[in-house]
Amino acid sequence: MKIALAIAFFAVFCLSMFSGLALQVKAEQSSADWPMFRANTMHTGEGTGSPILSPKLLWNFTTGNIVASSPAVVNGVVYVGSGDDKVYALNATNGKRLWNFTTGGPVYSSPAVISGVVYVGSYDDSVYALNATDGAKIWNYVTVGHVVSSPDLANGMLYIGSEDSNVYALNASDGAKLWNYTTGGPVDSSLAFAYGMVYVGSDDGNVYGLNATSGARVWNRLTGPIFVWSSPTVVNGIVYVGSDNDNFYALNATTGTQIWYYATLGDVGSSPAVVGGVVYIGSDDNNVYALNASTGVKIWNYTTSLYVGSSPAIVDGVVYVGSYDDCVYALNAENGNQLWKYTTLGQVVSSPAVVNGVVYVGSNDYGIYALGSTTASASLTSFIILLIVISAVTVAAVIVVAAFRKRLKAKPKFAWEGGKTSENSEINSFHVNDLIQPFGECAYSLFC
Repeated sequence: MKIALAIAFFAVFCLSMFSGLALQVKAEQSSADWPMFRANTMHTGEGTGSPILSPKLLWNFTTGNIVASSPAVVNGVVYVGSGDDKVYALNATNGKRLWNFTTGGPVYSSPAVISGVVYVGSYDDSVYALNATDGAKIWNYVTVGHVVSSPDLANGMLYIGSEDSNVYALNASDGAKLWNYTTGGPVDSSLAFAYGMVYVGSDDGNVYGLNATSGARVWNRLTGPIFVWSSPTVVNGIVYVGSDNDNFYALNATTGTQIWYYATLGDVGSSPAVVGGVVYIGSDDNNVYALNASTGVKIWNYTTSLYVGSSPAIVDGVVYVGSYDDCVYALNAENGNQLWKYTTLGQVVSSPAVVNGVVYVGSNDYGIYALGSTTASASLTSFIILLIVISAVTVAAVIVVAAFRKRLKAKPKFAWEGGKTSENSEINSFHVNDLIQPFGECAYSLFC
């Protein structure tokens, strides 16, 4: 009985130790969702979790047209639009399609998923609210222009732009219009919410700061007579936004006053990420830039082979961004060094979402990609194999000991003694020693 208890204790100890390893692996993989374009209402582009150290393709899903929409990832589901007029919901683990909803035009808008509802715009001039579980339509609101802008939600209100030159605030529950503000041009930029205001760019060359409750204009800042497709990011009282006049701006969030600007050599349609006092932005001059958020001084730049219209995502010191050169890049956030790149078969305009150690991004090759590291999965696989081995060894040991004890208790009939056969109980220890010896001396401490 003591031997069996010793083996059981040993097995429990091993299982506890490796169960701890499994929990650690699970904890390392856990992170927050990515519920909307640029991750949150202020559009900071920052996620949480561990970096993806090597770009292994976990899965890809092929739609019927280009995927310029950026994914939202919530509760293990990837939501994304496609140029084939559909909104897709895919299993985040294996890419299996859960449902799709067909609109009346291409879906370049990026979904926002809040409280079990998917909100998204379509080129059919509408804004949709869909059930996140089955894709059933809850409501739609019709504008008078294509809706490329991506929705932002705060305090039960949905904010979105339209190419009919308007910014709209809709009731998130039923789609009723609460207010609209008319700019001087189409609004493809996506709104950011902060400090009781919403901030957005327009094709009239202005960046606007509007009262989030009433839609009243608080300020506007003219960047030049050219498009502002970039979507603002708001951090620490500063609005960061690009313009197609080749410049990138930092504006006072309260007044719209220019704090600084940085001149690139190409249009800046990419939307900035702002993390740890650094602004990360792409430009059509083929570069990704890291700028000091307070002064606009360049920290580094990384040059790709073509335009960078994708918007960066930052997770644990790594910058993830797509390029028109068909690649997804991972860069060191501190110095801009390339960590890896993954090549798709089309331009990557979609902006990455990073959740649970996986990069989700669309490509103009019609695909949606999930890129992850093998480290965590390999550790988990090793744990499972080791767990099986320990369990098998434990069971085998218990069976062997039980057999030994049964044999020890059995009364022997004969033993050789001086050429004669007689009863001899010591033969049992001879047999046990013979059986244990092959295991080495250390076996005695376990079995004796």
